[in-house]
Amino acid sequence: MSAAWPTADLDPVRRLHVMAAAIPGAMSGEVVVRRPIAQVWARAGDLETELPLLVHDFREVRVRDRDGERLVADARSPLGLRARFDVVLRPNWCWCESRFLLCGMAAVEQGDDTLFGFLGGVRVPGAGRLESIASRPATALLRGTLDRFAARAEAESAQD
Repeated sequence: MSAAWPTADLDPVRRLHVMAAAIPGAMSGEVVVRRPIAQVWARAGDLETELPLLVHDFREVRVRDRDGERLVADARSPLGLRARFDVVLRPNWCWCESRFLLCGMAAVEQGDDTLFGFLGGVRVPGAGRLESIASRPATALLRGTLDRFAARAEAESAQD
């Protein structure tokens, strides 16, 4: 056995893509935001404001507990359904999971711009089979979500 095992370091957006590939029912995408990473992550990290705009099934998100980078958040759907999320929120990385849903966000600096990634998924039996049925509409929904996030981040930052 060698003491020098090969290693691979992944930036946060690549890590998000690997997680999406490994989790049945999850998909990820990315968008370039024409703003510095600090401005983009300030928006993304404001979970109570941004998650309801990113996740169509969330009407409201409230962080109810915080212990360092670990949070507990409650989300409510437009139909009144509720979910408790365990959250890890670090600089340029966020992972949220409930009993049935997953979402993640990541950001990487690209010069003066930021590469922003988003992951959404379900944790239900048969989620892998749903992927083939729902992939085309889900891909379009994800693309729209990312484009709207970029537009909000760029417009807000331009006003500062």
